[in-house]
Amino acid sequence: MDLRALTLFVGLCSSVPSVSPAEVRLVGGPSPCSGRLEQQRQSDWKPVRDKNLDWNLKKADQVCRRISCGSVVSFRRTLDQEPPQDLVTRYDFRGRRVSPRFRVEITCSDSVRLENETHLCSGRLQVKRNQVWSSVCSDGFDQQDAEVVCRELGCGSPSGFEEELYGEAPEWIPEFRCGGHESALLHCERSDRDTCSPGTTVTLTCSDPGVRLVGGSGRCDGTLEERNWDEWSPVDYPDWKLWSASFVCRDLDCGSPLSIRRRETGSKSISGLRYGCLSVYRNYCFGAHQTSSGVIELTCSDSVRLENETDLCSGRLQVKRNQVWSSVCSDGFDQQDAEVVCRELGCGSPSGFKEELYGEAPEWIPEFRCGGHESALLHCERSDRDTCSPGTTVTLTCSDQVRLVGNRSTCAGELQMKVHGEWRPVVDWYWNQKWTSAVCSQLRCGSIVTTDLEDFGSKRPVWHFKSSCFQSAISLQDCLLLNNVIESSRSLQVICSDLLVQPNISVSSSRLEVQQQKVRVLLGSNFSIICSTRPQYPGGSFQLVFNSSSSTLNYVLPAVTHSAVFLFPAAEGLHRGTYTCIYHLNVFSHNFSSSSRPIYLIPSAPLMDLIIRLVVHLLVMVLLISVTCFYSRKYSVETRSRNEETNVVAELQ
Repeated sequence: MDLRALTLFVGLCSSVPSVSPAEVRLVGGPSPCSGRLEQQRQSDWKPVRDKNLDWNLKKADQVCRRISCGSVVSFRRTLDQEPPQDLVTRYDFRGRRVSPRFRVEITCSDSVRLENETHLCSGRLQVKRNQVWSSVCSDGFDQQDAEVVCRELGCGSPSGFEEELYGEAPEWIPEFRCGGHESALLHCERSDRDTCSPGTTVTLTCSDPGVRLVGGSGRCDGTLEERNWDEWSPVDYPDWKLWSASFVCRDLDCGSPLSIRRRETGSKSISGLRYGCLSVYRNYCFGAHQTSSGVIELTCSDSVRLENETDLCSGRLQVKRNQVWSSVCSDGFDQQDAEVVCRELGCGSPSGFKEELYGEAPEWIPEFRCGGHESALLHCERSDRDTCSPGTTVTLTCSDQVRLVGNRSTCAGELQMKVHGEWRPVVDWYWNQKWTSAVCSQLRCGSIVTTDLEDFGSKRPVWHFKSSCFQSAISLQDCLLLNNVIESSRSLQVICSDLLVQPNISVSSSRLEVQQQKVRVLLGSNFSIICSTRPQYPGGSFQLVFNSSSSTLNYVLPAVTHSAVFLFPAAEGLHRGTYTCIYHLNVFSHNFSSSSRPIYLIPSAPLMDLIIRLVVHLLVMVLLISVTCFYSRKYSVETRSRNEETNVVAELQ
C-alpha cells in the first residue's frame, strides 16, 4: 500500500467509527462503485450501519477514494429491516429517541474525480486510465467538457475552470470533445492531440446549489432532492407552488418551471427534510428524519426563459447558447415566434411583445423563423442575420391566467385560472355566458358553444367568484375570492367553437408543379386531392369545396384515419379553380367544422407539348405563307402573260 492510499485509509478509519481497519466494498449496485457499504470482519462481510446518524458526503467520499472509485456522487441512508442484535436506544440533541436502523448506500463516480482535500465540487480534474488516476491536460478543455464533468459528479453547473501547473503530474493526453449533453466524460468523443504543455492540468469548480432533479429525462426534469447535512433527500410538500419551484429551476440554471406535481410513493423515511423550506431561505433549513408519503416531481425549461423577478410568464426573452443565457435580438421576432415561446413555457398565448434596450447585454443573433406549430423555440428554423441593433432585445408577455385542460383540444375542457403562480379549477353558480365568451375570445378559440358544471367526486382547492362582481369587474381575476381556501368536487367545463385544428390540403399527381398556393397538373393525367387533420377525435367527414368562375361543386367523403382522398381520373380545363377542405365532426353533442387554406389548381400541358404545338403552328403558318406566295406569284405571271398577248394582238391589228 502506497503512502497516499495509507493516508486515505487512516483518515477513513479515524473519521468513520463504524468502519474498522479492514477492507470495504459497495455491493448491490450497477457497478463496483455503487451500492450498500459493507466492511470485512475477519472472513465475513457485514453491512455498515449509521448508528449515530453522523455519516455525510465527506465521509462517503473517503470511501469512494479508498476503493479507487473517484468522487462521491450521492449518499443516503436506507431503513435496515433486520436490526442488529446490539441495538441500543439513543437520543438526539432534541431529546428524541433514535434507533440505529439505517444502512449506508453510496454512489461514486467510476472514472472521474476532482482532487481536493476540502471541497467535493472543486479541484484538479482527474480520470482513471488503466486503473491509474491521471490529471487532464488543460489544452482544448472547454465549457461543454466542464458541463459534463459537473453533472456526472452531481455538482450543479460549472462556475469556472483554469489551467494550473502541477509539475510532472501524469496527464490524460487525448482531447475531450463533449457536446455538453453526455452523461459521463468518458462517453464524449476524443481526439489525439499532437502536443500538450507539460504539467498544465485542468482545475475545475462546479456550483453546488444544494438541490437537484433526478430520474427524469435530463438535468432539468425529475424528482426533487435537497442536500441537508451533506445528504441528498427527496422533498415532499403538498402545497408547493410554481413560484417556489422557480427558485430551484434558477439555481439549477434551467430556466423557468413548466410543471410541478406530487407523486404518492407510500410511507417511507426521508432524511434531511423540512417541509416547505425550499425557497429563498433554503440555506436556513435544518434536516430531520421524517416519514413522508410522496415526492415532488418538477420540470423546468432547459433552454428558454423569461427574465422577470415577479412574473413567470412575462419578461426579457433569453435562450441558452453554449451554456450561457443570451437575450434575443428583437429584429425579426414575430407573432409565430412568440406563440412557440409562450406554449413552450406553458403560459398560454402571447398578449404582446416589444423591443427594449438593455445596454450591451449578450444577444442571440440568429433570427428565428417559426411557423407557430413547433413545440420549442430551438426547434424552429433559423437564419443568420446581417445586422442586429445593439442592445435591442425582446420583452414578451404571455396571457397565463386562463386555460382549458383535460381535453384533446386547447379550446375545450376544464376551466382553470392561475393566481400567484397557482392553477386551480373555476367553480361558481353565478357564471354566465358573457364571461365564458370572454374566455373563448382570450384563448383565440372563437365563440362559446356550451358550459356545464361537472362533479369529479373528490374535493380539491378551487377558485370561487364574488356573486356581485360580474357587472362591474374589468377582468375575470377581479372577481376571484383569494382570501380563503375553498374546496369543491365540481368544476366548470367549457367548449368553444374553434374546437378543431385547421385541416391540411395537398395534391398528389405523377406530374405536379407547386408554386406558393398554385398547383399545376398535367392535362389528361390523374390526380388526387388529399384532406387530412391532426388526430384529435375519431370519425368525422371531409367536404371538398370547388369554386371556379362558372360553377361551385361539393364532394364529401368520410374521414378514415383522419384523412380522405378525392380521386380525379383525368385533369381537364374544367378542373381549373380553387379547392378547400372542410372537416366536419359531431362531438359533445354539437357539430363543429374547420376549413383548410385554399389552393388554386391549374391543369396545363407539359413544356414539350407546348413546344411541339408551337413548332407545328409555325410550320403551318410557313406552309400557308408559302402556298399563298406561290399562287400569288403564279397569278401575277399569268396576268402578265395575258397582258403581253393582248398587246401583241393589238399591234398586229
